[in-house]
Amino acid sequence: QVQLVESGGALVQAGGSLRLSCAASGRIVAIGLMGWYRQAPGEQREVVANITTGGSRNYADFVKGRFTISRDNAKNMVFLQINSLKAEDTAVYYCNARIRDINMIFFQDYWGQGTQVTVSS
Repeated sequence: QVQLVESGGALVQAGGSLRLSCAASGRIVAIGLMGWYRQAPGEQREVVANITTGGSRNYADFVKGRFTISRDNAKNMVFLQINSLKAEDTAVYYCNARIRDINMIFFQDYWGQGTQVTVSS
């Protein structure tokens, strides 16, 4: 069974930095696109950034150079570095990955359980 587990969420002051991590485990054959989403209270989940296996990155407009997504293909991990945190970055951050496991011939979407980021102003 494939699992995604996030870590790194915390309570931080505005202007601070965080690094979120997400590790995929299980009987994985291949991982395609990996990404981060976030959901603030009362809001819909929105994409933050994603990264292909080859390292091509896409960011939401609101990132504005403050976020950096990266991945370690050998360790099946994806990271999100967040700098210059703002109060409006407060949300639960979710890891997402398209994964083909040993029992499937096609890729499926998997989600982590989320990690809370709270920014105090």
